[in-house]
Amino acid sequence: MKHRKKILSILIKLLIGVFSFVIIYIRLKSDLSGEKLNLLAQSAFSGTGILCFMVCLCLIPFNWGIEAYKWKLITAPIQHVSYKTATKSVYSGVCLGNLAPGRATEFVAKIIFFKIENRPKITVLHFVGGMFQLSITIIAGFIALLFELRHFNSDSLWMTYLTSAIGLILLVILSLCIYRINDLLNFISKKISKNSEVEDFNYKFSFSLLGKLFGFSLIRYGVFFTQFFLLIFLFHPHLTAAIVPNILLYFLITTTIPMISVLEAAIRAAIALVVFKDSGISETALALSSALIWLVNIIIPSIFGYVILLRQNFNFKLFGTKK
Repeated sequence: MKHRKKILSILIKLLIGVFSFVIIYIRLKSDLSGEKLNLLAQSAFSGTGILCFMVCLCLIPFNWGIEAYKWKLITAPIQHVSYKTATKSVYSGVCLGNLAPGRATEFVAKIIFFKIENRPKITVLHFVGGMFQLSITIIAGFIALLFELRHFNSDSLWMTYLTSAIGLILLVILSLCIYRINDLLNFISKKISKNSEVEDFNYKFSFSLLGKLFGFSLIRYGVFFTQFFLLIFLFHPHLTAAIVPNILLYFLITTTIPMISVLEAAIRAAIALVVFKDSGISETALALSSALIWLVNIIIPSIFGYVILLRQNFNFKLFGTKK
């Protein structure tokens, strides 16, 4: 039964990827003229275009530096690590996260920078910590939906309802995780370590810690927004404030729809073509911008993470058990 569910899950995600390629082909078929491609190339390699791309690259260490600081904060009650170690942990996680749908394997690399006996609890904190960033994306996306819902036609309404439902569920889960963090940590730690004698741990989200986690998540969201805005501007220099809700919706949908790494660029491009449909921006420019934001925020950090993993001599025994 579990094997069938796993196969079904993989097939669904593959279908999403194939469907995305079909959307991209249909939408770009009439847009890939030689003249338009030349115009896009001129924009990309102009002084302004190069500057925009360089700023996006410079924001990579700032983006993941914020995430490393958040990771250091949330894990501190379990085990204090230096900011340097937290940074290595985060970049390594980005790299290994490419191996599974939904970046489910990201925690495997992140927790190996912690003591074996602490890894079950650190695993839980990885998933809880990620939901702070997710909550900012969902809330911003919901605000955008209020302004943009009337512009969606019947063909794309399903996407807004689906992402809204998933978003609400995730916000409820985050609230429960914060409220019952001790029960969650202790229960899962015992299950993972297969040791019922693991001592209970008292973890508390103080108002100060919650404020920092939400605050830095908001700043990081601003970095994501700036990068994507600049990459669209790179190909389409005549942007207005009207593009803001589209970007917020794009982040909401790409966050809540399951991805497979090898198809992620295609899925993101297909979503961009739907969300920015009536924005007046070239569909080729949108597809390229969405691919570049994926390259900047996932592929380049993954390269750094891979180098970090190669240079370390880890004990890959993930969880400790009492003999």
